[in-house]
Amino acid sequence: MKNSGNGSKQCYTNHRKYFIQRVVFIVALEQIRIGTIIGGRDAVRVIPQIAQHGFESYSISFGQSTSGIDLIETAKQIEELAAQHNFIISSVGVYGNPLTGEGDNADTLASWERLIEHAHLFGTDIVAGFTGRLTGLPIEASIPQYAEVFGELSRRADAKGVRIAFENCAMGGTWSSGDWNIALNPSAWELMFNAIPSDNIGLQWEPAHQMDSLIDPIPQLRKWVDKVFHVHGKDATIAWDIVKEYGLRGPKRFVWDRTPGFGDTNWSDIMTILMQANYKGTIDIEGWHDPVYKDELEMTGQVHALNYLKRCRGGIFVPNPAAEGYK
Repeated sequence: MKNSGNGSKQCYTNHRKYFIQRVVFIVALEQIRIGTIIGGRDAVRVIPQIAQHGFESYSISFGQSTSGIDLIETAKQIEELAAQHNFIISSVGVYGNPLTGEGDNADTLASWERLIEHAHLFGTDIVAGFTGRLTGLPIEASIPQYAEVFGELSRRADAKGVRIAFENCAMGGTWSSGDWNIALNPSAWELMFNAIPSDNIGLQWEPAHQMDSLIDPIPQLRKWVDKVFHVHGKDATIAWDIVKEYGLRGPKRFVWDRTPGFGDTNWSDIMTILMQANYKGTIDIEGWHDPVYKDELEMTGQVHALNYLKRCRGGIFVPNPAAEGYK
């Protein structure tokens, strides 16, 4: 029987379509890896214990200081673990107050400098943290000091190919007063980004920190997505019945941090906005806040969130039928 050249060509075409579809979808899926946040001092010990659950990235937090940590050796050990377990380091961060440098924050500014210098050893281009704040003063009062400190850090980072991402956490502060951070809402972001109009200055964003101020995170993300460098996987539940009965300054709590999958936010919406904006970062679960999935249930909640976020990302690849004209 004579072989058909057209048949061979059709077979090639179908296989090529399948390959292209699969590659495109896999790129889309892996474009947003799902991971978790771990402490820098414990990372080498913790990662081997939890890698089996399928975390694809880790965001490393060094608290208020990197003092006493051999960053070169830590990065080397993590690189070896990454080769074994197929993960990436999405960001490294320090979460103190670099604008005052007082007390426990005395080493925070130097820690920012160290992490910018060593970020490439961890395989990441993102250093994250708080802006800091002039204690007890309105946000506007901190802008000149912020511009001076982070203007220089931004230049250092740019020379290293590093981006700076500020977590949008109020840390109990308000517009009028606070101790840690000014990057707490869009009005503050506008002041910050106007003061330092650099492309390597952006946000480490999460919905929970906006929801505790009753801000809808979805339209906010859509507006600010181009400034989002990294996403924390933390949600919230707002008890609107309590808000309506007692208000915001009543005796009852009206909002709780939640692990993704247990809160109010539809993370499929977040994924859609991020993917449409060609977001190249990760979503790393910020655990240890959920009022239910805590203590011995902590990792149960985090793994639920991991699998939930993977489903919101699109789940597993399913090929289209290999039929001519199918769309």
